[in-house]
Amino acid sequence: MDLVSKYQGVVKSVFGNENSGSNEDSYVERLLDRISNGKLAEDRRTAMTELQSVVAESRASQLAFGAMGFPVLLAVLKEERHDVEMVRSSLETLVSALTPIGHAKGPNEVQPNLMNCDLLSREVDNIALLLSLLEEEDFYVRYYTLQLLTALSTNSPNRLQEAILTIPRGITRLMDMLMDREVIRNEALLLLTFLTREAEEIQKIVVFEGAFEKIFSIIKEEGGSEGGVVVQDCLELLNNLVRNIASNQVLLRETMGFEPLVSILKLRGVSYKFTQQKTVNLLGVLETINLLLAGGSESDPARDTNRLTNKTSLVQKRVLDNLLMLGVESQWAPVSVRCAALRCIGVLVAGHSQNQGILQSKKLGEEPHMEPALNSFLRIILRTSSVQEFVAADFVFKSFCEKNPEGQTMLASTLIPQPQAMTHAPLEEDVNMSFGSMLLHGLTLGESDGDLETCCRAASVLSHVLNNNVQCKERVVKIEIEAPVQSLGGSEPLMHRMVKYLALASSKNDKDEKSHASENLYVQPIILKLLVIWLANCSSAVDCFLSSRPHLTYLLELVSNPTVTASVRGLAAVLLGECVIFNKNIESGTDAFSIADSISQKVGLTTYFLKFEEMQKSFLFASAKPALGHKPLNRSTAAGMAEIEDIDENEANDQKSEDHPVLASTLDSQFVYFVKDLEAEIREKTIDLYSRPKNQVAVVPANLEQKSGESDGEYIKRLKVFVEKQCLEIQDLLHRNANLAEDVAKTGGNDSSQLERRSSGGSDRVQLETLRRDLQEASQRLENMKKEKAKIESEATKMESDLKSLSDAYNSLEQANFQLEKEVKLLKSGGATAAPDIEAIKAEAREEAQKDSEAELNDLLVCLGQEQSRVEKLSERLLELGEDVDKLLEGIGDDAGLPEDDLEDDDREED
Repeated sequence: MDLVSKYQGVVKSVFGNENSGSNEDSYVERLLDRISNGKLAEDRRTAMTELQSVVAESRASQLAFGAMGFPVLLAVLKEERHDVEMVRSSLETLVSALTPIGHAKGPNEVQPNLMNCDLLSREVDNIALLLSLLEEEDFYVRYYTLQLLTALSTNSPNRLQEAILTIPRGITRLMDMLMDREVIRNEALLLLTFLTREAEEIQKIVVFEGAFEKIFSIIKEEGGSEGGVVVQDCLELLNNLVRNIASNQVLLRETMGFEPLVSILKLRGVSYKFTQQKTVNLLGVLETINLLLAGGSESDPARDTNRLTNKTSLVQKRVLDNLLMLGVESQWAPVSVRCAALRCIGVLVAGHSQNQGILQSKKLGEEPHMEPALNSFLRIILRTSSVQEFVAADFVFKSFCEKNPEGQTMLASTLIPQPQAMTHAPLEEDVNMSFGSMLLHGLTLGESDGDLETCCRAASVLSHVLNNNVQCKERVVKIEIEAPVQSLGGSEPLMHRMVKYLALASSKNDKDEKSHASENLYVQPIILKLLVIWLANCSSAVDCFLSSRPHLTYLLELVSNPTVTASVRGLAAVLLGECVIFNKNIESGTDAFSIADSISQKVGLTTYFLKFEEMQKSFLFASAKPALGHKPLNRSTAAGMAEIEDIDENEANDQKSEDHPVLASTLDSQFVYFVKDLEAEIREKTIDLYSRPKNQVAVVPANLEQKSGESDGEYIKRLKVFVEKQCLEIQDLLHRNANLAEDVAKTGGNDSSQLERRSSGGSDRVQLETLRRDLQEASQRLENMKKEKAKIESEATKMESDLKSLSDAYNSLEQANFQLEKEVKLLKSGGATAAPDIEAIKAEAREEAQKDSEAELNDLLVCLGQEQSRVEKLSERLLELGEDVDKLLEGIGDDAGLPEDDLEDDDREED
């Protein structure tokens, strides 16, 4: 009775019924006494039958049985194996004790069946005893034993898993049940499904015991996808075995191969008839394929290699043909199956160049109306009324274009504008169009119908075609489409039409908040995503965008628009930033500096940067996840997944948040990370560009030297123009620094302590400290330059006198030369005989004069070069001090020019 006391103590400590004198307790106690102490076998069997009946009907009896009954019945199972009927009744009674009856009335009310499961699973010996019963020949003994283990796996899974792992041949005995009679097999299958959900060790042992062969054998025997719930259980067990375990996937691939799996996807019989069970079975197979395409757990180093091998092997087994049949050609298939098949196709080709090429070459339909599979995907995107199907087909294009520049170029090469008549043709007339023509048709169709959703969907596809491919971006920039109304002009760039649709979506939201609410919720973000991807690393796209001045004005207004979502304002801010960092235009008004200046003047740098932070904190960006995640398929979720057709549009219209499936899949984690990288670059470039504006005059040292043949007066005038422009730049810089300081001061005054605590505001604090340091340095330089001001003025005066001395020396030299010329003429007039001596004297005089002149000129040019260098340095310092250099240099050119004028007058007199 020590064992009985132990069980009673456990139950009484929980339920608090030590003094219970209820009829149920006494009745159960009498029955247990008859079973344990009865002399007649028939009386004991009768008592066991009565006990099973009362335990199955009353929660109070279950409670009483848990306090007293387990030792009695376990003793029967151990000691009376020869009495099959008694063993069978004992197992049936235990099953009843572990089966729930109704529901608990209150949240704190203990359920007897759960307590009984806990009591039975506490001892490993109890589990070992039950597993040993599986070797009995009696059918019902094995059947009730499996039911008992299944109940324990549902309510006490961890204890059961740990116990089975410690019991020799525990898993082997369960696997043997899969080859038993149908009822036993089904119970064993269900039990193994529960045991393998999260226990990796059990999963590996089950696979080692030949689970794959037995699973596919049962599926084939039950009729494949046309089978019943047994096929569903087999597929769930199969998924448990290959989920996140690369070694099991390798074993499946190298032993059974993928042919049995692919064969389940083949539609048999009446293919257009899809029952709920058939739908669930197909979803289970598609989930298996997805698990194989994942390659294993993220921590497994062999995951990538295994994933690529699985992708290659599956395509070799023609899984792509079956997926295309389910996802595209079988339009009578349920939406859930079509979407799951499309997702599989997307994962199958993602990052696999060979599979991408195979998909590109696939054609669907029957002769002579066959068309490329990619065209069929695009038609689904543009035509389907199911948001889920649009998302799944869009994922196919994303996967096809990712790391596939050849495929992107092929798609972009088909983008040919259609005539005006075809532009307004119904969407159904696109059967004979190329991919690009159909895409452009979709981009331009929505405006005439007043429906931007088709344009939005086509824009999403175009963003995949352009992503990370500068060649395609530049090609599509050149595309021009005809204006919707002939009177408005002949054509316009495709990019301008996209911006027009973006503005049109904003106006629709302003005019009618309820109408098209769900549609416009994702129209603006998707078009903004297209533009962000288009302008990235593409200066020609930036030039095209800025070629229309209203585009910049609209973006500045959208960034500050409080009626749109934080993600829309943030994406508009990113688009503005791209116009700065990827702008190579040098024309005033559309260059990078002008855009940064417009942002500062219209929005304010601090406010502008806050848009990035608001966007990152928004629900859409904060909850970004990898595209198209889904829950594991099991009995509890299968029915719901099979019955879901699509999102209720009425509910979607009432949504106030950004939690929309189109947004969640389109603006996925990959795009979010791309935007975050852009944001850091935009911050750095904008602050640097604003604090250090472009030089309006190219400062090239060679341009500051006196040009050949340039007079001193012209040279001085050119220097004056240079100094004036430099002064204008300094004044402009001072003005901008004042604005920036005022902006920073306002921000600090509103919430300076909070701003400094924000990690995202680190760049603002760095810039503020830099400004302070620059101000101190400028003050110090100002003091030093004031001290040198007098010295500079004196040096300028000395420079003026040196230039005048140089001019005087030059004039004296010319006068001496002129005097020698006169003497030569006089000598010539003296007679013919003296002519040779006169010429020699003249030549000698010229040579001496030339030597003296060259020596003096060389010395003067050296002095002039030194003075010029000093003038440049002193001019720069005077400009920093704000001095008027013109006044200091006034008159120098005129004085320097006088000798030259006198010389010209002398030449005229001489002539």
